[in-house]
Amino acid sequence: MKDEFNEIIKPYLIDEFNELKNINHHGITRYNHSLRVAYYTYKVTKTLHFNYEEATIAALLHDFFSDEVDNEMTIFKLRRHPKYAVENACKYFYLTDLQKDIISTHMFPITFTPPKYLESWTVDIIDDICAIYEKIYSLRKELSAATTFLFILLMSYIK
Repeated sequence: MKDEFNEIIKPYLIDEFNELKNINHHGITRYNHSLRVAYYTYKVTKTLHFNYEEATIAALLHDFFSDEVDNEMTIFKLRRHPKYAVENACKYFYLTDLQKDIISTHMFPITFTPPKYLESWTVDIIDDICAIYEKIYSLRKELSAATTFLFILLMSYIK
């Protein structure tokens, strides 16, 4: 299963996509987040006999943008970045209507247009689950480091 997933995404791991390794996203890199969303999309859509190849590619590219929204307030970033991801992906790859819908609606309901396809709904839900998991994991690491620091500080006062 993992081999087929890697074969599907391999042509899309171009230099421009690899630049996402340098962008923090939910406490990890945007590259790793995109891979996670793509992998779980692959597993779920294949199991459900959906168009898993197109869904996996679109899931991989759902956050394929660099800094187009850096100067915007958070809600506007959330609403606009799917548009930038579609535009950027189209610069480098041919996207089907299904893939464009998946990418452009992956932030529903924050973006107001609902997904048209079951694959689009699937990516929307998987992206949300991955983002929540990554944020909780990141916060847990930060809290653990803060707790350790406070413990060391407290121990230094007790002596």
